[in-house]
Amino acid sequence: MTTHIGMMTLQEAAESLGVHYMTAYRYVRLGQLDARKVGGTWQVAAADLQAFQARPTAISGTRQSAPWTHRLEHRLVAGDSNGAWGVIEAALSGGADFDEIYLDIISPAMASIGERWARGELDVAVEHRASMILMRLLGRLGHRFGRRGRSKGAVVLGAPPGEFHSLPVAMAADLVRQSGWEVCDLGADVPPLSFVHAAKDVDDLVAVGLSVTVESALGSLAEVLVVLRENVDAVALVVGGRAIRDHAHAVELGADGYAPDGRSLAAFLDGFASRGGDVKVG
Repeated sequence: MTTHIGMMTLQEAAESLGVHYMTAYRYVRLGQLDARKVGGTWQVAAADLQAFQARPTAISGTRQSAPWTHRLEHRLVAGDSNGAWGVIEAALSGGADFDEIYLDIISPAMASIGERWARGELDVAVEHRASMILMRLLGRLGHRFGRRGRSKGAVVLGAPPGEFHSLPVAMAADLVRQSGWEVCDLGADVPPLSFVHAAKDVDDLVAVGLSVTVESALGSLAEVLVVLRENVDAVALVVGGRAIRDHAHAVELGADGYAPDGRSLAAFLDGFASRGGDVKVG
């Protein structure tokens, strides 16, 4: 077995920590101990082991007890689906709510990966692989966002042509469902007339929400809003995503409201319903 300079095997790291190998392996799976696979063997950098030893490893039961975002990002970059799920489970056990998992852990982890790709630090394959891992994790979490009782109404969600990020739409859909709304999730890169078709096919429709993360899709977003305005009556048009600066920018593009994330969208919908359909907000 060959290790690189400054590296040690996970077994050696476990011995240094005075724990069983499987305990050290669990630290890696939860993202607590940084490690990488080399030739099928987990190896740990001496500096990473020292950093691990310098901080508490136990979950204290508080929401701030661990850097979950960093741990999740590390597992996603490594392509470790099981480890990423382990981080989510540990965060839930530590007291995080489901909306916190989505907005305070998953979202910033994925944003950081996207920024690292933009700086040339990560290959696009790593970013795509991380996105697919997260989509599978959302599939495991999604059913937990269901809410019993009478629906408040329905909303169509999607991303316009040229916007290929469906993950923000999926997360917003779950958070809105949690608030008691029915959701028709169209995903990414949806043509204008397809939004119209979906809107007319949904009963008790209250709003159409669009997500845009890249500025290059702002033109197509504005086009979708125009087409919806011309063909669908009495619904609110709401936009959000990293490419939308604020409420004023949303209105400038032709929307009625601005919701930067799923939590804000649920709040907008609740406020819209309580005002009896008055879209003049912000």
